[in-house]
Parts: sequence; structure tokens; C-alpha cells
Amino acid sequence: MSEGRRVALSLGSGGARGYAHIGVIEELRERGYEIVTIAGTSMGALVGGLTAAGRIDDFAEWARGLRQRDVLRLFDLRISGPGAIAAERLFARMAEFFEGAAIEDLPIPFTAVATDLGSRREVWFQQGPLQAAVRASIAIPGLFSPVMINGRLLVDGGLTNPVPLEPTTAVPADLTLAVSLLAPRHRRELTSPVHTSSAPDRSVAWRERLVRTLAALTGRDSDPVDDEQHDLGDEVAVDPHPSSPTDALPPGLRKVDVTALSFETIQSALARYRMAGLPADIVIDVPVDACKTLDFHRAEAMIDLGRSLAAEALDQFEAQQRALQLDEPEPA
Repeated sequence: MSEGRRVALSLGSGGARGYAHIGVIEELRERGYEIVTIAGTSMGALVGGLTAAGRIDDFAEWARGLRQRDVLRLFDLRISGPGAIAAERLFARMAEFFEGAAIEDLPIPFTAVATDLGSRREVWFQQGPLQAAVRASIAIPGLFSPVMINGRLLVDGGLTNPVPLEPTTAVPADLTLAVSLLAPRHRRELTSPVHTSSAPDRSVAWRERLVRTLAALTGRDSDPVDDEQHDLGDEVAVDPHPSSPTDALPPGLRKVDVTALSFETIQSALARYRMAGLPADIVIDVPVDACKTLDFHRAEAMIDLGRSLAAEALDQFEAQQRALQLDEPEPA
């Protein structure tokens, strides 16, 4: 392994957009980088754990073959309970990939990040069964059921640390690479509040906002072949009173959509603050609208996107490194 190629990898949360992590890892391996430690939250924990266990290629092949109907079969919808989606079939399939691995025995040091609802703190899993740690890390509140481990009620690590950089600092590396799945559509969305009025507005701008909102909620950019008449949860009830001072809700808006989008909003703001405190050498930003949180049938597109974004980021980083080497004075 050539000098300067050891990478500490931080993989963020973001549901199905996390398939992009696979493309990033493929690009790193193709260029000869050595991944020396991985920390992951939610989907980042799943992909990171499988990478550390040497099973990511098998998982990627399986994920690429999923259609929307397959995903719906893997999700066990429930009427009541702590999560809208039980997903026991999905977790059973994941167990086959983990093969009973223990985190402390993995060839690559790995940390899965979850959130303890009791203490309101993040939890780092660096030993113990890999399957249990990842299951806790991916428990999106309101969507997937929380888990109990050693008296802790655990949910998705994205609630406290959406892009976990801190766990990677314990292992010597030449560079730190973070993958965020929460990049805004426009840079100004990072900090700029929206100043508006609650009075009715029927301008062109209002119609354009409605179109964008509907596109984000319905995922009309997805594969039309997979556009089946299935719902992951009940639709949000529409106010039947026409005299309401607010607009009617978008048709087809589901409870899981509201839950997922709300969670993404919290994570996006938190990730910016956490990453500002411990900057990575390379940050790969996957747009939050690249696909919806539960679009797990879009592995091929997300893997390709991750690889493309990684190639662009690594090209820029490597060019900067070459420029720095040229600027160094020759030894006397």
C-alpha cells in the first residue's frame, strides 16, 4: 500500500441514499486506498459493518436486484406498535450477511452509532454482535421499531450524530473521508431562514413551490416500471373543512413521508454543526433529494451516484496533493 493512502471513513445516515456509500467504497478500492477504520450511522452503519466484515460485495449484488415489490415484501407494515415498519423479513435477511460476526473480530476497526432514548446520548458499539449493533443504529424513530440492549432503549444514531467522525480518530490514518447523505438542494438552504406570510398566496412562485413539494413527496423521478399501487403507511388525513385558513395537504401524503422528512430535517441541521467541529479532509455530499428515505429499490442508481461523486472529490483531492508536493522545497 502506497504512502498517504490510509483512509478513515465516516458513513452518514439517510435511508436508501446510503447505497451511495457502496459506490464511494468501490471507488476508493479501485484507486488503491486502504480503509483502516469505519464509523457509521444508520444505513452508514449497515454498509460500514458489511464492509468491515468483508461482505459488502454480496450485499451490493443482492441490493441491485431488488425491485419495489421486493422491498414491500421485506417491510412488515403494522397498525400499532412503536414503529410503523417491523421489517422482520429484512432484518432476517441482513442476519445472513452478518453471519454472526462480532465487531471486535472484524478485520477493519468499526463503530456503529445509535441513540439511547433514556439518557439522550449517542452510543458507540465497538464490540459485541455486529447484527445487534447495526439493528439499533438503523431504528429510524417512528418507522422502525427501537431495540433494547443491556437496558438501553436504542434508536437511529442519526438523532445524535448523523455523520460520525469522532470514532475514527482512534486509528492512525492519512486522511479522513466523510459521506453525508443530507446535502441541501441549494447552498443557501444551509443557513438562510425563509421570511414569508401566512396569508393566502396564489402567485406563480406558490405554484412552483407546490410542484417541488409534490415531486419530493411522491418521488416521481423513480423508475416508472416500479411505480406500483402500494403505500408504506396510511395517508395523512386531509382537513375536510374548506374554510380552513391553510392549504389542503398534498394528495397521497403518507405518515411515513412526514416522519422521514421530519427526521431528515433534524439530521441535516445537526450534521452541519457536528461536522464543523471536526472537519474531514474530504466530504462527499449526496443530495437529500437524490432519492427518498425508503426507496430501497434504487440501489443501482445510488451506487452509481456515490461512485461518481467520489471520483469527482478524489480527483480534486489528489490534484491538490500533487500541487502541494510540487511546492515543497527540495532538500539541500
